[in-house]
Amino acid sequence: MTKRTRKHSAAFKAKVALAAITGDKTLAELAQQFEVHPNQITTWKRQLSEDASSVFNKSVPKDPGPDIKTLHAKIGQLTLENDFLESALNKAGLLSAKR
Repeated sequence: MTKRTRKHSAAFKAKVALAAITGDKTLAELAQQFEVHPNQITTWKRQLSEDASSVFNKSVPKDPGPDIKTLHAKIGQLTLENDFLESALNKAGLLSAKR
């Protein structure tokens, strides 16, 4: 007998583990239905039970957002550049004094 290795998706594992937790069918029936070994179903069931609390853990993402000091510095720089260009255009007569 050759050993097969398959990669199952997380959705498939969750589906099988939930079916095992409900207890409507025996492990042997589930193994036959989903074509996996009963020991694998037991492992997925245990993993689901242990990690179920992480589903309800709605922690804040690690992304702190934009750096406010950097943004304020950029605004200040752009304001200075605009003022400089405005005064240069006024001196050159290309921009009217009143807008």
